[in-house]
Amino acid sequence: MRPTQPSKGPSQRQLRVGEQVRHALSDALARGEAPDPALDGFIISVLEVRMSPDLKLATALIMPLGGKGEKEAIAALNRNAKALRGAVSRRLRGMKFAPDLRFRIDDRYDEAARIEKIFAEERVKRDLKENDLRVKRDLASRRGSETDENDE
Repeated sequence: MRPTQPSKGPSQRQLRVGEQVRHALSDALARGEAPDPALDGFIISVLEVRMSPDLKLATALIMPLGGKGEKEAIAALNRNAKALRGAVSRRLRGMKFAPDLRFRIDDRYDEAARIEKIFAEERVKRDLKENDLRVKRDLASRRGSETDENDE
């Protein structure tokens, strides 16, 4: 028996199936195949679908257009997960099982904006500048010692 190694991220198959589910889900939402009238007021972007290792659970990262009504959109999508699962399964031909769907707000853009704000702070800029100078000095001293060795 082979020793198991810690997972280094999703497999190629998980990524491929996640992309297929994302396309199928986007198409189903664009065509209004969810029976809930609460979803009629939303234009929803499906930014990513993350698949579980057994491909039976799909977590869709979504964002309503304009970023407004996130909680209402998530609630409506989760209420209609079974109907959307059926719509996705009709579009996915090569799978034995249609994955259960879960919906989450994609907050990666908020996180990126928070990090950019931190980098824009004066004290962080100063620390980064000091670190850059230190790295340049280290590189220059290494180059100098390498040329000394080559001269001998």
